[in-house]
Amino acid sequence: MKPKILLVEDEKKLANTIQAGLEEHDYDVAIAYNGKEGKDMFSATGFDLIILDINLPYINGYELCKFIRQKNKLVPVVLLTALNFTDNKVEGFELGADDYISKPFEFKELLARIKALLRRAELGRPAEQEVPVLQVADLELDLNRKEARRGGQKITLTAKEFQLLEFLLRNKDKVVSREDISKSVWDTDFDPQTNVIDVYVNFLRKKLDKGYTPKLIHTQVGMGYILKDDQN
Repeated sequence: MKPKILLVEDEKKLANTIQAGLEEHDYDVAIAYNGKEGKDMFSATGFDLIILDINLPYINGYELCKFIRQKNKLVPVVLLTALNFTDNKVEGFELGADDYISKPFEFKELLARIKALLRRAELGRPAEQEVPVLQVADLELDLNRKEARRGGQKITLTAKEFQLLEFLLRNKDKVVSREDISKSVWDTDFDPQTNVIDVYVNFLRKKLDKGYTPKLIHTQVGMGYILKDDQN
C-alpha cells in the first residue's frame, strides 16, 4: 500500500509540483490549500505523514501542527517554510514537528527527509519494545509511556527533547558530535549556520540537571556532548 501524505500548502504551483514529484516516487498525496481545509482533511482521513507550510490562510501551520499533535502523537510532521530562523524552528519543534525544511529547497532533499521519517516511524515501535526504560544515575526514560523521571519526579519533555534525550541515553558515556545528533535526531546533515542543537541541549540541561546532583549532560569542547554520571 502506498504511504499516504497530506500536503498543506497555499502556493498552488508549488503544491502541485510537490504532489507530482512524490506521486512519481509511489506516494499517495492529498493537497489542502489552506489551514482549515488541512484540518478537516486530517480529521477525516488517516495519513502516514504530514507536510505543513507555516504561513497558511485561516489556520497557520503552527496552530495546525499543535492540533495534529493533540490528536496523533506519532504521525511525522514536516514544516515547510521560508522562515529560516532558529526561533521559528524551535517553535515548530516545541509544537511537535519532526523536521523543518526551508524554502527554497531541492526536491531530492524533501524526498530524503520523507523517507527517513517514514522509516523511523516504521522502525520506532520494535526498538522501544526491546529496551522499554533507559537509565543513567537517577534519570529514567520510559519509552513505552513516553515519560522522563529524575529522582522519581516526572519531567515534561517536548517530542524533540524526548528524541534528543533518547539518543543521548542510548549513547551514554560516549561523546556524540553535533553531526551525530543532527543525523540521528533531525534526520539531516549538520548545518553550522544554526544553533538549534545547542538550544535543545540547553533545554534538556535546564529540565534534567538544574537542581539535581550529579550533573549528567556535559560539553566536550570542540567535540560535542556526552551524557554520563560523573560520580562514577
